[in-house]
Amino acid sequence: MTTARNGFATARDRFSTARSHRTTRRFAGARSGITGVLLAAALLAAGCTGSGASSKGEEAKAPDDPKKVSGTIKVLTHRTDLVQDGTMKKYAAEFSKTYPNVKVEFEALTDYEGEVKIRMNTDNYGDVLMIPAVIKKSDYPKFFASLGGQAERSKKYRFTDFTTVGGKVYGQSPNGGTPGFVYNKAVWEEAGITDWPTTPDEFIADLKAIKSKTDAIPYYTNFKDMWPLTQWTSANGSASCDVQANNKLAESDPWADGSDLRVIDTLLYDIVHERLIEKDPTTTNWEGSKPKLAKGEIATMWLGSWAIAQMRAAAEEAGTDPDDVGFMPFPAQKDGAFCPVMSPDYNQAVSIHSEHKEAARAWIDWFTDKSGYADDNLALSPVKGAPMPDVLKPYKDAGVKFIELDQTNAAQVAEIDNASEVGIYKPDYRQELVDLARGARKGSLEDYFADLSKRWTDAAKTAGS
Repeated sequence: MTTARNGFATARDRFSTARSHRTTRRFAGARSGITGVLLAAALLAAGCTGSGASSKGEEAKAPDDPKKVSGTIKVLTHRTDLVQDGTMKKYAAEFSKTYPNVKVEFEALTDYEGEVKIRMNTDNYGDVLMIPAVIKKSDYPKFFASLGGQAERSKKYRFTDFTTVGGKVYGQSPNGGTPGFVYNKAVWEEAGITDWPTTPDEFIADLKAIKSKTDAIPYYTNFKDMWPLTQWTSANGSASCDVQANNKLAESDPWADGSDLRVIDTLLYDIVHERLIEKDPTTTNWEGSKPKLAKGEIATMWLGSWAIAQMRAAAEEAGTDPDDVGFMPFPAQKDGAFCPVMSPDYNQAVSIHSEHKEAARAWIDWFTDKSGYADDNLALSPVKGAPMPDVLKPYKDAGVKFIELDQTNAAQVAEIDNASEVGIYKPDYRQELVDLARGARKGSLEDYFADLSKRWTDAAKTAGS
């Protein structure tokens, strides 16, 4: 089996049993990283301003002497699974070895966005919290204490653009992710495929080979659960290898010939139109899809690197080889290299109302730098120069070029998206695309793109006015 281009055949490096039990079982039930790609853009959308907002400009300074930092801090988190199984308590115990006079308490919220949105209208939303999507980026200084200047923090950390206002950074993600196809390597190899596809046409050809040579469903849409369809927007930038791809959404027609979203949406349409999916998309089941991919009943799903751990956990539970779960980038290259986009998960911030800002800042810094949280989640570290997670070793072997999208126009993009009612980070328009491709909706793909283009460009003319 050839290893040219991407090390596809050598990607079966053993995922050690010890590491597998330490990580994949722990996070099997969580959708921890789903927010990474979605919230990267959605957090800039219009939202509440909050009657409880305090004065601007406060800073949570990094402590000089860990032993002099004291206080009890409450950390709000969406990771209900890690609070329930005691994992967060273990992190806190490790933290206390460095900061013995700081007590960390956790409050896990099932409907994190909904509950925190309400609390943001008061002064009581914890000492440390994940920045909810409803808060406008320009309002961050009203709700959160600064972590310092971007010029300095960007030397050490990735993703600082996402929370920078007026040159100051107001949040830090403890881990990042990258979108891609989670796939069953054994199925792809059974179909005779030895290299990652480098173009959408090659990808379609590979799925057709899987359909004809195996018993697996070539691609699974997760149509019914809806949220997986939103993941497709995260390929924006990868299709063109352009760090300005997000900014261009505010400056031009996103569905013009050759544009990233047109390439992305055309690929999804073709997958469905060529009958390379499940028989009835309206009956899909997200939780059920994980063991099916692990066992080779499903060949491929577009998700994100966060999903790898869950699929490998499903493989262990099903008694199949976790190493059969692979990950590949969007099928497009520039100068012979794939360009997966890196994005942050939820960003942690210090409440401007916290009475223990120094202790809260200490927790964020420690959790980002020292906790091992990114490693435990098989995720990208936000610390520049940190080793690539083992699950992305095939990416390193393939020489992929990770990129971060410039966020200069992100607020404008969110405004246009809201005004146009397209919803590039919502599932509706891609559900309509899938329905169009499978014949459940009348019309042509060209007409559908034309409608999206008109709504978007019309909204762009009045955005900000």
